[in-house]
Amino acid sequence: MTSDPATNDNLRGAALMMLSMALFTMNDVFMKSLAGEVPLYQILFIRNGVVTLAFLALAYRSGALLRGLSRRDLMLATVRGAAEVATAYFFLTALFNMPLANVTAVLQSAPLMVMVAAAIFLKEPIGWRRILAVVAGFSGVLLIIRPGPDGFNLYALYVLISVVCITVRDITTRKLSREAPALLVSAITSAMVCLCFGATGIGSDWIALTPRSGGLIAGAALVVMGAYLASVQAMRLGEVSFVSPFRYTALIWALILGFVVFGDWPTDLTLIGAAVVVGSGLFSFYRELQVKRAARVPSMR
Repeated sequence: MTSDPATNDNLRGAALMMLSMALFTMNDVFMKSLAGEVPLYQILFIRNGVVTLAFLALAYRSGALLRGLSRRDLMLATVRGAAEVATAYFFLTALFNMPLANVTAVLQSAPLMVMVAAAIFLKEPIGWRRILAVVAGFSGVLLIIRPGPDGFNLYALYVLISVVCITVRDITTRKLSREAPALLVSAITSAMVCLCFGATGIGSDWIALTPRSGGLIAGAALVVMGAYLASVQAMRLGEVSFVSPFRYTALIWALILGFVVFGDWPTDLTLIGAAVVVGSGLFSFYRELQVKRAARVPSMR
């Protein structure tokens, strides 16, 4: 860590973003393993029901539940929850119908969109070098997915829609006050997912869980709880334009877990694309440190 509080916040935000990406990717593996076995609405109702109860218990124990949220923060948390509901539907529907690495790769266009949104709505300064770094990262994504006439289907469009929803979610998170407890915000988000998908399952068939499917849902609940908390804190600590590129680390996890769990071995071009993506995130990190150091040097003019 450095002596500059802003830089330290960015470093912590980046670390939390990387942690949340690892946990979200693990959740994706659990969820994809359930495809065709349990309906999506049932999975999300059970998973987020467990997560919501856990968050509420932790919020009560920490006193966050009693403190509550201001009217402004409650409105923002509700918008954030609605964005998460839409993200869950579009992203998981695509995940059930596309390879894990492909879905994750398309999702990596989120940092570029979030960076532009942060500059427009939050007035965060972004340098041209960091913009080029994220563009280079997106070029790496294109190397991985290698889009063609047959490669861009309805489910790829679903992933892009989820990117828009993620942008709304992250910008809304950034606008929350620092007094808003992360546990309570996460509980509201999880509860909205649980209730919305539970409502869509009314009148539909519910499947009896097996030990395997029950274990997978329990595992998903555990890791997504950590992912929710880490993502909320990441977007609140650091600048959106700095923290967002570290979403690219999800690609590394997707490649590793895709091979270990589903037997997908990446091609050389996929590995090159992944290296470009990671390199762009590291360069963005380097540029942020350089800018902060330059700002501390007294002008010689």
